[in-house]
Amino acid sequence: MNNQREPDNRVSHQPAFVLHTYPWKETSLIVEVLTRDYGRLSLVAKGAKRPMSQYRGMLCPFCPLAVSFSGKGDIKTLTKCEWHGTLMLPDTVLMSAFYMNEILVRLLPKREPVPKLFHSYFTTLRNLADNNKPHVSLRIFELDLLETLGYGVPEPREGTNYQFVRGDWIQSAQTPESTGVAWSTLAAMRERRIQEGAQEKEVKGIIRDVISFYLDDKPVNTRKILSELKKF
Repeated sequence: MNNQREPDNRVSHQPAFVLHTYPWKETSLIVEVLTRDYGRLSLVAKGAKRPMSQYRGMLCPFCPLAVSFSGKGDIKTLTKCEWHGTLMLPDTVLMSAFYMNEILVRLLPKREPVPKLFHSYFTTLRNLADNNKPHVSLRIFELDLLETLGYGVPEPREGTNYQFVRGDWIQSAQTPESTGVAWSTLAAMRERRIQEGAQEKEVKGIIRDVISFYLDDKPVNTRKILSELKKF
């Protein structure tokens, strides 16, 4: 997909994914998108709720898009939207994909280019669709997001345990009685070589604590929904 910047703050054919939509006025939608070169943006899709709208059925999550938009304010105007392929996500991974969208909307600042994170998001969606180590892929995406935000994993010292305490990684000597995260686990996180099974589950708990801190300990809605679904 080629991206082209035009005069008068117009952008054409920008690779994007829909993260979230909500109503705006009677016939329109505000569309939160993740774009390759402009980061997270809010676009108004005028008339999108009308039966004959050009956007009808197109503004769906997890579909590779090329969007064109214009405007100078915080909310740009969507002027064109095209599909660029499809990703068929199994029902078993849909909540994981919605979780990715939720933490992007809640943590990622707007209008900051994040091409590496965009690539990570796209790669993770493909891995979810192909059932290619979906749990490990999700952990790697979370780590990529945290690193993009400036909250990356520190380079660990061999033989040292770490604890994440209110935004800081605190070192402690590694002994049989010590608790916390082993340096080898942090190294695996930092180098994105997480193993399936026990290590992935350990990393999941660690990342959950880190993300919870940066969300001010407010609950993640997709986790609550998944927890409720497991009761049935």
